[in-house]
Amino acid sequence: MRNYFLIAVALCGTLAVGAQTKQTGNVVEYFGKEKIETTHEGVVAAHLVDGLVLPQSTLGGTLFNGADIVAWLYATDNFKTPLAGDTLVAFYDGRSGSKWQPIAADSTDTFRGRELRSAYLYTPYQSTKEQIVLLETTGSTRVYVNGVPHEGDHYDFGYTLIPIKLRRGVNDIVYTPGRFSRVSAKIVEPQKAVQFTQRDMTLPDVIIGETDAKWAGVRLINATEKAINGLQITATLTKSGETATFATDDVAPMSVRKVKFKIPATTTLSSGANELRIEVKDRKGVLLDQQTINIEVRQPSVHHERTFISAIDGSVQYYSVAPAIGGSVGKGLVLSVHGASVEARNQARAYKMKDDLTIVAATNRRPFGFNWEEWGRIDALEVLAQAKQIFKTDPARTYLTGHSMGGHGTWFLGTTYPDRFAAIAPCASYPDIITYGSGRGDLNNRESAIFEPIARAANGGRVLSMIENLKQSGVYVLHGDKDTTVPIEQVRKMRKILGDFHPNFCYYEYPGGEHWYGDESVDWKPIFEFFARQTIPTNKQVKELDFSTASPVISASDYWVKVEQQIKAYDFSRVKASFDGDSIKIAPENVALLTLDLPSLALGDKAMIEIEKSQIKLPTNKIAHLSRDQNGAWSAVSAIDSTQKYAERQGGFKQAFDHNVVLVYATGGDKQTNKWWLDKARFDAESFYYKGNGSLEVIADKDFTNEKYKDRSVVIYGNADNNSAWGKLLTKSDIQVLDGAVTLGGQVLKGDDLGLYFVAPRVDSQRAMIGVVSGTGIRGARATWANNYISGITGMPEYMIFGVDMLRDGLKSVRKAGFFDNDWRVSPQR
Repeated sequence: MRNYFLIAVALCGTLAVGAQTKQTGNVVEYFGKEKIETTHEGVVAAHLVDGLVLPQSTLGGTLFNGADIVAWLYATDNFKTPLAGDTLVAFYDGRSGSKWQPIAADSTDTFRGRELRSAYLYTPYQSTKEQIVLLETTGSTRVYVNGVPHEGDHYDFGYTLIPIKLRRGVNDIVYTPGRFSRVSAKIVEPQKAVQFTQRDMTLPDVIIGETDAKWAGVRLINATEKAINGLQITATLTKSGETATFATDDVAPMSVRKVKFKIPATTTLSSGANELRIEVKDRKGVLLDQQTINIEVRQPSVHHERTFISAIDGSVQYYSVAPAIGGSVGKGLVLSVHGASVEARNQARAYKMKDDLTIVAATNRRPFGFNWEEWGRIDALEVLAQAKQIFKTDPARTYLTGHSMGGHGTWFLGTTYPDRFAAIAPCASYPDIITYGSGRGDLNNRESAIFEPIARAANGGRVLSMIENLKQSGVYVLHGDKDTTVPIEQVRKMRKILGDFHPNFCYYEYPGGEHWYGDESVDWKPIFEFFARQTIPTNKQVKELDFSTASPVISASDYWVKVEQQIKAYDFSRVKASFDGDSIKIAPENVALLTLDLPSLALGDKAMIEIEKSQIKLPTNKIAHLSRDQNGAWSAVSAIDSTQKYAERQGGFKQAFDHNVVLVYATGGDKQTNKWWLDKARFDAESFYYKGNGSLEVIADKDFTNEKYKDRSVVIYGNADNNSAWGKLLTKSDIQVLDGAVTLGGQVLKGDDLGLYFVAPRVDSQRAMIGVVSGTGIRGARATWANNYISGITGMPEYMIFGVDMLRDGLKSVRKAGFFDNDWRVSPQR
């Protein structure tokens, strides 16, 4: 049973003051990742060193940022190769735009300047012939090559290798602003049409004494205009000769995909660095490429890395472990979530190994990743499940902590999943990224009524609206009082909020502590002493609960109560519930369907449930489902109708990029339209790879069958007239898209410039979703240019319809946005 007590702030702060060892430095530098600097994949044909810059205005925000004037120019066929002095008429208000101004790269072949943080960069490249090359670029968020969008390298990792087809003559390359004030680019002639690149591999350690082969990921470049499939990768430990062979993933035309393979277990090697030879062969057994990579062999009793296959996209992900001394069975488990730019392996190594705790560090899918929201949230849960299974820890002793962005992740995950953790410890934290960033541009959008469903779709990250969920968990707050990266006011506010309701929290300001003051910034002894006093109670011990959620698809359960449906999607739902003897009282807000785990409460044969004005007597030997009718009366139902929304399947649009998703592009339109949908699907796959270490399968509609891709989520690119998968999946959808028109719940919108995002349930699956990226013509298709749905912050409701001018004007050109009813029908009330 969890012990509840109140610790004075002064007492919390005196437990280890004498042990302070102050260190200075920025956590980004301390934990930073080395940038790829050398090109091994081919011959550098040219460094792009002369260009033009165009200062830009922005209509973007944190929750919605779909405007991009260069994308609008391309989408409307208005882009012209710029010359120095050319003026661009800027955004919707008709102001005179800035002029393209000359810029040259410095001696390191890098464009630099403060203006690059908010300016487009243009570099021409003169090719003597039509040819396929690799574009290697860093610094920009996106790159347009002759109008084709590609993911950039805005975190400056040096990962980007984009197969592009140059035309003879001048090729236009435009870069959008990135995180830093620098951009570099070079043209690389690939050494092979199909080859490995060792940039950004996902590798486990080979664990001595473990007999299973370990998953790994390596990027495979396909610089051809045909998909490659039927591939097989063989991995061999060169010292021992032990091998493992795996039939790996397919790679779309002109793509780089991180494909999976297996590393063999060893019965002979000792700890230390070893070499692994990997070979890839085609379906005929022809060797396409082979390379030797470095791999570590480690004992399971030291810090190490493990991998698993993610259910999101079938990709290989890793997590890092600081195992408990003497073994983990029956001991506690700590999930540690890292800060921005930090690798999980470095996060874990900031902790000394503990006698009674195993510490695992998830990746958030990347050092920056998704702010521990969206797919970062799922990664954390996947790692937690993996660690519990492998290390067989005590389920009642599971804890959560994190630093900086991971401090936000701790607040977010702790409030979102209050029954998963006995206690949480946010360090150098901010609770909500929107309030931390002061909205960052969303004031531009709030005047529009369309912004309401967009903002509501992002409610899952509004920690303060769900903060009382934390009354069920212990909380230890640690923050350096000289932190200038995350100001101390962020947690002083939280101290006041917790003080109003929380019976079990501790707060400590580290004297003189900057954002990072050494390993004590996370490996703080009093945190673990606090954790040792906390346990997760069983359901029958929880006599009262108070649970809030933004959406059941994000978080549905708290001990013995589960929210299945909401009355208003993505508005906050709250359930106050208690039981005394065989009487259960429930006070729901914005709940249409809920589930009660009655068997776990150890009640008598029958229970009387009072919910609002209804009284329902139910047997206690099975799960109960309670449904609310339109008049507010509640009744028991025998089962959940999975054709409607329920906890495991709802929107918004981002939910389509889960459950081993496959991207299906149209081939049934004209040549221009077909090319666009392939380009767009490939762009989304590139973005999901770069931001989330993803490995999305991209296929043509003619290759899709329900049977082959059973129970997988599908994202369709195109409409009912040009994508043949539409008729196999979307005939019952309340939204239909044809060339020239959209039908939305019976309402018809006409035009060839309409773009759409929407989701629908896959009717032949209990869990899978269908996402749709669609358009009513080539201009409407290009209106979908911005893929700001691949983000941990943006708000994406269940459907959006917009004109191509959204790329120029922003939110004012969004025609419709909202949520479906619980039966997946369009309703103006949603």
